[in-house]
Amino acid sequence: MSSKESTESTEPETAEGETEATAGTETPGAEPADKSKDKDTGNRAGIAIAAAVLLACGSLVGYGILNTEEKPKPRAVPTAEVTYEVTGEGTVEVSYLARSESGDATIESGVQLPWKKTVRVPLGKDPTVAIVLGEKGGQAACTLALHGTHVQRATASGTYGRATCSAPLPRP
Repeated sequence: MSSKESTESTEPETAEGETEATAGTETPGAEPADKSKDKDTGNRAGIAIAAAVLLACGSLVGYGILNTEEKPKPRAVPTAEVTYEVTGEGTVEVSYLARSESGDATIESGVQLPWKKTVRVPLGKDPTVAIVLGEKGGQAACTLALHGTHVQRATASGTYGRATCSAPLPRP
């Protein structure tokens, strides 16, 4: 064998001058594989997925902007307007019920008379104002008004004299 013969291909040639090895492994009678169809299908699927993701994101953003429904706030305790008034001369300690869901009393010491305060009291709590005179004594009167109408009056006199005014409020 000559060196020329060893470098040549031993594979039979096809009609177009290609060897069977380079022509591919196509089956006779089958259509040639078209790689561009696979690329188009992959591109379309990617575009469809991207569109679905964008639509979902846009929907969430739109829901966040358009959803104006606020979370329910805690129910406010219904109240009634109450006016406490203490008349007389001197200084007293005044305790009264003001707007408080627990119904705690507010205490003011060393109050110069006359004194008046309008507050909101939770329904179901009885508004009360109590006065205590100091060691010098004297005379003082407390009054209680619901929605501007006086409902009770009490008088305190003497050293450390006491008086209390209260009235029932309807239950909520």
